[in-house]
Amino acid sequence: MPASPDAAQRDLPGLALSRAVVDRDALRRADGAWLAAAWDDPASRVVRVREGRVAVSGRPPRLDLGQHPRVPTDRRLFLGTSEGVAYFAALEDGADDADLGEGGDDEQAPSYLGLREVGAELDDLEAGLVVHAVSLDNWHRTHRHCPRCGAPTRVENAGHTRRCENDGSEHYPRTDPAVIMLVVDDDDRLLLGRQVSWPEGRFSTLAGFVEPGESLEAAVRREVLEEVGITVDAVTYLGSQPWPFPSSLMLGFSAHARDTAVSRRDGEIAETRWYTRERVLADIDSGELLASPSISISRRLIEHWYGAPLPESPRA
Repeated sequence: MPASPDAAQRDLPGLALSRAVVDRDALRRADGAWLAAAWDDPASRVVRVREGRVAVSGRPPRLDLGQHPRVPTDRRLFLGTSEGVAYFAALEDGADDADLGEGGDDEQAPSYLGLREVGAELDDLEAGLVVHAVSLDNWHRTHRHCPRCGAPTRVENAGHTRRCENDGSEHYPRTDPAVIMLVVDDDDRLLLGRQVSWPEGRFSTLAGFVEPGESLEAAVRREVLEEVGITVDAVTYLGSQPWPFPSSLMLGFSAHARDTAVSRRDGEIAETRWYTRERVLADIDSGELLASPSISISRRLIEHWYGAPLPESPRA
């Protein structure tokens, strides 16, 4: 049976959505002439985005970075450069149903798939591009008006800011920090919970958003206490992953439980279980435990505690 990681391995390398090799090259965002020339350069590559989905082709799927689509300048988002190649995202209008989902029998036909579906399948360069592009797309689709006065805003800085057309105020993409934590007791058992809205058997690590004026460590302690009534003391940072559904940054921690008596206080958690490694494996094999998908930091946290990759549940 795998053992818990030692002190030299207390991190989470290779998180699926944290991979990135593209230089964001932020100084280029204000250089209109350079951006126009780079967009017209046949060597440049474009991620096409529709309603939070990206164009992919082939099996396993890869980003479809073909010809540049016809979109207005304010829908061209500069993502950065890598090895002399410029990368953009093009925000396309809504698509017909036939354009979304699987591409059919033709493995080369482009289709538009969500980040949950393709994020773990892409290489490091493509994964970083998609997370960047989808995050910006989500922000632009939901922040078209000034939060100060309600007037329309226009896109600037190659898609990385919006400016109010009335009062001139500048606004930036939003990222909401959320903590997600391994809660482990003195016997090295792991606490997992099932949210009220989840199906039977779907368990995950506890998580919650950071509140204004709150440190990350305080958020870990507060969320665990609110959700399951357990006090934790030692809190250790393990790693982070963007989670653009629509705009979160998941910050992973381990937390030591001072007690083990669960009291579900805020109504978000329907059921909890304390797990040994033997029980995790047995419950996955029997279908009693549906672990989080491989793209999530939750699964990587559980695997970090378990000491090895988890098998897929027969019910998954």
